[in-house]
Amino acid sequence: MLIGLVGCGGFGREIMPLFKDVIREIGINGTPVFVDSAITNGFVNGYRVMIEEEFVSHEDEDKRFNVAIGDSRTRQSVAQRLIQIGAVPLNIRSSMSAVYDANLIGEGSIICAGSVITSNATIGRFFHSNLHSYVAHDCIIGDFVTFAPRVSCNGNVIIGDHAYIGTGAILKQGTSSKPLRIGAGAVIGMGAVVTKDVPAGETWIGNPARPMVKA
Repeated sequence: MLIGLVGCGGFGREIMPLFKDVIREIGINGTPVFVDSAITNGFVNGYRVMIEEEFVSHEDEDKRFNVAIGDSRTRQSVAQRLIQIGAVPLNIRSSMSAVYDANLIGEGSIICAGSVITSNATIGRFFHSNLHSYVAHDCIIGDFVTFAPRVSCNGNVIIGDHAYIGTGAILKQGTSSKPLRIGAGAVIGMGAVVTKDVPAGETWIGNPARPMVKA
């Protein structure tokens, strides 16, 4: 079996030890490699680095992977290419995280140490929950969403595909009849406190959060 973690930048290097733990816990016999086309014929932190073409064409037909790339559009395109050739996504979850009752989490998630997902959340594919972030009850999170470290996503929040929530951001709790909504592709700046809906594709910053004014 060939097991690849795509991306050996900062996040990838942080995640590789978790990836190794997952592989060991589920009893897969194999040593993970990094997959990164920016580095050829090398090693990073003692792990072999393959370019994507080498990973895809490798003689081992049983391939597993995850994608530790922050840019969500790149993450999506890489995941789609690898799934198309038959590679299977593996979820990565730190033993120092917590996932409680009745949650639905899509394939390819990365849940880092200190992350908490409480109850009755629905989370899409290839979600990144960085260090000490949380998702509270009754949230709905789309595909390829990224939480930077220490994001506080309170209950009854709906987040569209490809949204990016910056470090330390706080999303105010909604209600079942009026959830707080973060539109697809929206960017929430670090430390922002979001108290009302954010339209798709907009960048909001500050406390209380407001649209960023372009210079």
